[in-house]
This record gives sequence, C-alpha cells and structure tokens, in this order.
Amino acid sequence: MAETTAVRKPRRTRRADRDTDRLNAAAALQRALDRRDNGGPAGH
Repeated sequence: MAETTAVRKPRRTRRADRDTDRLNAAAALQRALDRRDNGGPAGH
C-alpha cells in the first residue's frame, strides 16, 4: 500500500443505535410540544 493512500476506518456506530437516538429525540420533541400546547387561556 502506498503511503499516499488514505486509510479508511469502519464506522463504529450501528444503525440500531442511530434509530434509537432518533426515536428518543422525537419523543423528547413531542413531550416539549405537548407541554407547550397546554398553555393559553384554556390551559394552565
């Protein structure tokens, strides 16, 4: 292998981990929106 050749390293993140992170982020966003929707004249 030539010294100028770039060495590629495999990614260590698995797809399941990324999906879990995405689901957790979506759930947190939904909770924040639900809390915000409770305000106003009819809410707390």
